[in-house]
Amino acid sequence: MAYVSQELKAKIAPKVKAILKKYKVKGSLAVNHHSTLVLNIKEGSLDFLNEYGVEDYGKFIKERDYIQVNPYHYKSHFKGKSKAFLAEVIPAMNDGNWDKSDSQSDYFNVGWYVSVNIGKWNKPYAKV
Repeated sequence: MAYVSQELKAKIAPKVKAILKKYKVKGSLAVNHHSTLVLNIKEGSLDFLNEYGVEDYGKFIKERDYIQVNPYHYKSHFKGKSKAFLAEVIPAMNDGNWDKSDSQSDYFNVGWYVSVNIGKWNKPYAKV
């Protein structure tokens, strides 16, 4: 059963904060329902909205000004520096995690889930 504690978040936070500082991005880590480690990105120098590469959703995302990143497919959805940032921060958030899931038999066994939000529905991401 997926479980992430405040202690685990505190252990992972320095690595994540170093990556945020490197890319000049402001964000915060949180724990959601004791099962998901969440990174909420508020503002920064990266242009996530224009480097989002999924054509069908590009216009929709740009109108809404926020993105809920798919942690399994970010490499094919983003390009440029945004992709490089996500390629560093998502593995850092998964440090020590495991995934012994078998989706074919509907069996999910992970250490914890990871979620990355760029902006929020009520407060869009601000490119500085």
